[in-house]
Amino acid sequence: MLVQVAASKFPDANSIEPTQDKQWNFNSVSYQVLARKWRPTTFSNMVGQEHVVQALVNALDSDRLHHAYLFCGTRGVGKTTVARIFAKSLNCETGVGSEPCGQCASCQEIDQGRSVDLIEIDAASRTGVDDMRELLDNVQYAPTHGRFKVYLIDEVHMLSKHSFNALLKTLEEPPGHVKFLLATTDPQKMPVTVLSRCLQFNLKRMSRMQIQSHLQFIAEQESVSGEAAALGMLASAADGSMRDALSLMDQALAFGGGKIELAAVQDMLGSVSRDYLLNLLHALLQQDGQQLMQQARSVIDHSPDFQRVCAELISLMQFMALAQAGIEVEQEEGIDAEVLQQFCEQWTAEEIQLFYQILLQGREDLLIAPDEAAAFEMLMLRLLAFSPETSPQTDQKKKPEPATGDVANKREKPAEVKAPVETAAVPSKISAPPSLASPEETARVEPIEEQPASEPEISASGDFDWSMLAYQISLEGLAREIAVNSAIRSRQGNKLEMVLPRTLFDLTDNALQSQIGDALNQSLGVSYQLRFLADDDSQLETPMQAKERRYQADREAAIAAIRGTELVKTLGQRFGAELDESTVQPLNTPHN
Repeated sequence: MLVQVAASKFPDANSIEPTQDKQWNFNSVSYQVLARKWRPTTFSNMVGQEHVVQALVNALDSDRLHHAYLFCGTRGVGKTTVARIFAKSLNCETGVGSEPCGQCASCQEIDQGRSVDLIEIDAASRTGVDDMRELLDNVQYAPTHGRFKVYLIDEVHMLSKHSFNALLKTLEEPPGHVKFLLATTDPQKMPVTVLSRCLQFNLKRMSRMQIQSHLQFIAEQESVSGEAAALGMLASAADGSMRDALSLMDQALAFGGGKIELAAVQDMLGSVSRDYLLNLLHALLQQDGQQLMQQARSVIDHSPDFQRVCAELISLMQFMALAQAGIEVEQEEGIDAEVLQQFCEQWTAEEIQLFYQILLQGREDLLIAPDEAAAFEMLMLRLLAFSPETSPQTDQKKKPEPATGDVANKREKPAEVKAPVETAAVPSKISAPPSLASPEETARVEPIEEQPASEPEISASGDFDWSMLAYQISLEGLAREIAVNSAIRSRQGNKLEMVLPRTLFDLTDNALQSQIGDALNQSLGVSYQLRFLADDDSQLETPMQAKERRYQADREAAIAAIRGTELVKTLGQRFGAELDESTVQPLNTPHN
């Protein structure tokens, strides 16, 4: 009865016409994801890893093959792909070379993942020493069809210590028909003994432009409509990984119904339009707290990924900082360079760096905040709280003092003036010996009165003493530090070429250089054009070094004068007294 019921569910076999149209075609209903469909099968199709490809191509063409290769790099940059192409090049029936035919049985088996001579091992799941010993027991046997037996071990750093020990001897001296291809995302976790037995290749993270260009190419081949700005956003979200970019492209196609549009990609990634971000920056520039909160809540209404929103704000700050420094930057889709240039003109370099640091720290704070939306509002208010109080157009506004180590933006403290040394005080319990010289007979060290700052002196030829003038012109903070640590290398007419150490040159910008030039011109009444250059090997004396030299010379003279007094000599002879030189300071040359 059961058999009859079961049979009744199926049509009679004799009633089915054996036509090809009614046969199931499983390949027609299966979709191959883009990351697998567009996986490179030759070295010429690889994107962004030219330094690795060139080394492997030269090794294959010149037949200089090592027995073990290690491919390192972050996820999705092509480690396993390069290893498979290399294995195909080794076992291609046309011979060992950098251009496998892709048509022979060996090439097709490797492409389809069914080659018996390419043994792929996932070290993440086979970490035990028994698995490794079982694997190594078969190393001695010759390959079945190909020229070499290739072992491809992925995520090799996850092998146990005992597994590495079992692998060491074979890895160092394998049979001639065996090649080891190792791939890892964390080579630092591998034993040094294993690293020393491999040729190591570091695969780079791919740039945004490389990924975007490849996505555009794939979109054209797939006859897919893709906006350039949307593809650029996918490339940025991939963070250097081509596989991630192709997976995101698949997701965007599904989300957008076969199209890749900017609005759909923004919704998919939890991002917002750059217009919202520019509105936030505009409210911040205007110091309008109410407007800033209104724009922030407009962003919150879209329920975005706040981490990504902060990342895009950080990217805008970086773009502005580089543009302000006159460095050529890669133009991204969706960025209005003219609008950002206006922000660059309104904000100083210190302010942009401050906002960058606040946003960078704010991303970490969002992770531990109980409410991300409220934390985002607080982050915007933090940007407002640490903004300058005066308007951005005011030249003499109060700037935050960045902590830059020895060259911190700080005011120079007035030198502490000590009383002149006339006589040495003798403890009350010891009476002065009668033979001691009287105060009238004691040579005194008369202080040299410090002359008030006078107007800078210029010779008839227009020359001036920069070592003195740098301390007299109206400068403070970081600008003063830059001035006193620079030296004039050359002068041609009204053009001055200034040199300073690289560490200080990296802190300068156009605003600081203009500030120093304006202060110099105001003091001298002459228009000079300053150009700053970095030179760590300069032998020219800076105002800071000249001041230190004068201070040391005056201090040594003061010490010598004090030692020459009869009183000090007598105290040394009678009581073994010693002069504490650290307490002697010249009055006419205050120290920094």
